[in-house]
Amino acid sequence: MSETWSGGCQCGAVRYRFTQKPSGSHICHCRMCQKAFGGFYAPLVGGPRDSFTVTRGDISIFLSSDQAERGFCAGCGTPLTFAYTEGNWMSVSIGSLDDPEAFPPIDQHGVESRLSWANGLGHLPDRQSTEAEAPETAAFIKSTNHQHPDHDTERWPQAVGPGQSQKMK
Repeated sequence: MSETWSGGCQCGAVRYRFTQKPSGSHICHCRMCQKAFGGFYAPLVGGPRDSFTVTRGDISIFLSSDQAERGFCAGCGTPLTFAYTEGNWMSVSIGSLDDPEAFPPIDQHGVESRLSWANGLGHLPDRQSTEAEAPETAAFIKSTNHQHPDHDTERWPQAVGPGQSQKMK
C-alpha cells in the first residue's frame, strides 16, 4: 500500500487524502486568510490537484475573489482548502491534517498584512495546560468530545445505542 496523507474537518463530515506528500508549508498573513481562518494567519500546505481526493462528504466553497476559492465544512465551519480557480495546486489548512506536526512552515506570505505583534507570539509566556489548571473541566471536555479523531474512520459519527454517549477512538 502506498503512503497517503489524510485530514478532515472537526466534525468528521469531510475527509480528504493526498496521494503525494504535501509540500510548500507556509503561513499566509493576507487579510483574506486572516478572515477565512478567523485568526492571525493561515497555515497552509499543498500538492497537485490530481493527488488530492475528498474521501467523505463535500467541501463547501466560497469564492473569496474571482481567482481564489476557499473550502470549508458546512457543518462545523472548519477551514479546509485554498486553491486558485485556474491552478493545478490544492492547499489545505495544516491544522486539518491528521499529522500537522509533520508540516512545519518554511516561509511566510502576505506579510504586507501581518499584524504588528504576530512575530512576538512565540515569546509569550506559556500558561499551564487545561489538564493541569482545570482537571475537572478537562475531564468533562474529554468525556463529551464530539471531534473526529486524527485518523480515517469507516463511518462517522460512530453508531451508538440509546442512552450511550459517543466515544472517541
